[in-house]
Amino acid sequence: MGRAWPHKRNRNRRDRNGGFTLVELLVVLVILGLVTSLVGPRVLGYLTDARSRTVELQINGFSAALDLFYLDVGRYPSRSEGLDALVEQKMRIPGWNGPYLQQAKIPTDPWGVPYRYEEPGPDGRYRIISVGANAPPNGGGNEAALATN
Repeated sequence: MGRAWPHKRNRNRRDRNGGFTLVELLVVLVILGLVTSLVGPRVLGYLTDARSRTVELQINGFSAALDLFYLDVGRYPSRSEGLDALVEQKMRIPGWNGPYLQQAKIPTDPWGVPYRYEEPGPDGRYRIISVGANAPPNGGGNEAALATN
């Protein structure tokens, strides 16, 4: 009568070890995989949208600063001066009353790539370009955002 049933003895041993069975672990992994596959693409979509909106906001800020530069100097920065002319005066520019941006240097786009500034052509329009996530290591790529005055 003092002898325990075999199944009771095994259950007591399992309770003392406190582990999970392989089946339990596999079920948890499958559930985590399903949740990740459903939520992951949506989160990545939000991240891409946020970066695109950030580019728009930064380019709008550059455009406003370029217009202030134009009002003070009477021209837009040259290609050699670039967007850096909005935050510091490397060479003497008559009428420069900057800095025109609050940052100490021109920020990069959300992908870490510098913005490209193309000075006004014969039509008088400048261009600010972000090549975005499509930028290959040697430059170029598809334009993710583009602003002209």
